Amino acid sequence: MSILDNDALALSDALKSKKLSAVELMQATLARVDAVNGDVNAIVSLRDGDDLFAEAKAADAAPREGWLHGIPIAIKDLANAKGLPTSQGSSLFAGQVAQKDDVMVARLRAAGALIIGKTNTPEFGLGSHTFNPVHGATHNPYDLSKSAGGSSGGAAAALATRMLCVADGSDMMGSLRNPAGWNNVYGMRPTWGSVPSEAEGDMFLHQLSTSGPMARSPADLAALLDVMTGADPHQPHGFSPKDTLPQLARALPRQRIGWLEDWQGAFPYADGIKDLSELALGQLGALGHDVEWISPGFEADDLWESWITLRSFSVAAGLRALYDDPIKRSHLKPAAIWEVERGLAMDAMTLQSASEVRSDWYRRTTELFEQVDVLALPSAQLWPFDVEMTFPRDIAGVQMDTYHRWMQVVIPASLLGLPVVNIPIGFGANGLPAGLQLIGRRGSDARLLQLAQVWHAATTWPQKHPPKILT
Repeated sequence: MSILDNDALALSDALKSKKLSAVELMQATLARVDAVNGDVNAIVSLRDGDDLFAEAKAADAAPREGWLHGIPIAIKDLANAKGLPTSQGSSLFAGQVAQKDDVMVARLRAAGALIIGKTNTPEFGLGSHTFNPVHGATHNPYDLSKSAGGSSGGAAAALATRMLCVADGSDMMGSLRNPAGWNNVYGMRPTWGSVPSEAEGDMFLHQLSTSGPMARSPADLAALLDVMTGADPHQPHGFSPKDTLPQLARALPRQRIGWLEDWQGAFPYADGIKDLSELALGQLGALGHDVEWISPGFEADDLWESWITLRSFSVAAGLRALYDDPIKRSHLKPAAIWEVERGLAMDAMTLQSASEVRSDWYRRTTELFEQVDVLALPSAQLWPFDVEMTFPRDIAGVQMDTYHRWMQVVIPASLLGLPVVNIPIGFGANGLPAGLQLIGRRGSDARLLQLAQVWHAATTWPQKHPPKILT
């Protein structure tokens, strides 16, 4: 067993007790990157090895700063890490070096993490398939001909291949959930507002995207979440699920889990997705929880129209300056141009209507959470697809009318900023992994992680089934 097979908290304990040095861990990490990253292309902008060994040596000699002290980590290439490039997967920003850390990255550094590079992402994080003109595509370590998902595909593949023990990700439309499910790891979209973004531009209107943790165990998710969360005094919104990790040791009451299935036929699933999800739900029932089918009681098409309206509005706000420059616009991928043009064409009442639908859905979820504690849906509607594809054009014979319609299953939680944990649930007949979304009411982050921990203790999918690329 390699030291890299250990979870992050175990490595942290070994570093703390001096049974393992930061130099030894860095040496093993860089050797693993050298051995497998050429195949999966998960870590990009890798820093100079001599500089990293010098930082590891300094960490061994320095007082312990936090539980991440001496642990290598790579930052998703949408976030700024001082001194490293932030391409955002766009040729417009290739080679652009960050002058400061983003808030979340600064918190990881303050806890002692050693930043070795970045993790790959789609251009501007758009689309749940990690490919871009700067760094290329990230391959699924369980089948190198398949997608690793996205937009946190680089982070998920790096975790699966043990190049990293924990990673940051971000999630607007499943970007922490889809790649986690497709790489047999855990990914958490926390309650919106718990992990601050940057105090730049508008800070009131757009509440769709959030950063969050990824790991091979729920305990590591909780530990990383505790580092990432906390209100930023420079921003108007904030929610802090305090001391999440200690709560995992508490007894978990019997949970009522509501299976939303395929949203009464609205969500097409590839063969095997529903069956594997229901098998996992049966296992959760055997672990002492109540599982029942529940009607969403809300039109999927209404949710979809609300979502794509608010999403395009948000994307247009972020990319308009690039779009307005014809030369820069020519470097944007079609999905980005499509989003911006939709956003620019909207009037105020269209946005008002979309927000009213979102509000109605929130009111409906308060009723659902009176019946159950947790809602469940698959993390993706299909298996990892060919890495050469831009996006899947159909699912089970149903045509996809946009580049992201195939991820419709993730928007019920995203639209409201609800916390979600992806749990790995095993493999299909094709040998590819899948995941299940456990969705809670706002602020129930710790309770979701408790449930995920119960699942993990009984299954340990990431530990029992590493990618064959490692064998």
